[in-house]
Amino acid sequence: MKKFLLPALFAAAILGAAPVASAQKMNSAKMATNAPAYALQPQLSILGWEGKAVTHGHNGTMNFSTGELLVKGNAIVGGTVTVDMKSMKATDIKDAETQGKFVGHMSSDDFFGAEKFPTSTFKIVSVAPIKGAAKTADNATITGDMTIKGVTQRLSFPAKVGVKDGVAAATGKMTIDRTKFGLKYGSKSFFDTLGDKAINDNFDLTFNVIAKKG
Repeated sequence: MKKFLLPALFAAAILGAAPVASAQKMNSAKMATNAPAYALQPQLSILGWEGKAVTHGHNGTMNFSTGELLVKGNAIVGGTVTVDMKSMKATDIKDAETQGKFVGHMSSDDFFGAEKFPTSTFKIVSVAPIKGAAKTADNATITGDMTIKGVTQRLSFPAKVGVKDGVAAATGKMTIDRTKFGLKYGSKSFFDTLGDKAINDNFDLTFNVIAKKG
């Protein structure tokens, strides 16, 4: 628990004290030009996942490997993060053998094909303020290009972002339709005889991303 709690508290401390994101217009690609790059801190950042099937579900983590957030003034205006797909863990599965089988299947070509596609990336295209956002609420809409298994799709989702004292932070949750990235295994959208063996098309990613000024 401590491994996840401390980075989350660190992100909360930065975001709670950061200037209101809507104070600047952040959705202009022009702002990202020549914007200083803050280096992602993998040891302080968290990526969690949750997927569900008809009769059960699993959740766990993956690790960020590299990345940067582009900052102009007190606003995040761009950036790219990379995820190590071979770092997947199912934290709800305690038995080592079952864990190995599950991760092995998720890493196979049925799902993420981690051997051929060892990384996934998300590149921020725009960060637009949410007008009137409460201090504790999501204050921006992030839009960007997600690449999984060599397929790129554009996604938008709400997040809380902020910059203070040389640290940039972004935290939030996104829902992804795996079939749009070619992950069709167990999908009732493509196979109508699965019954209670069907796996939901959507899965959720939660993130706390911390980056520091070099």
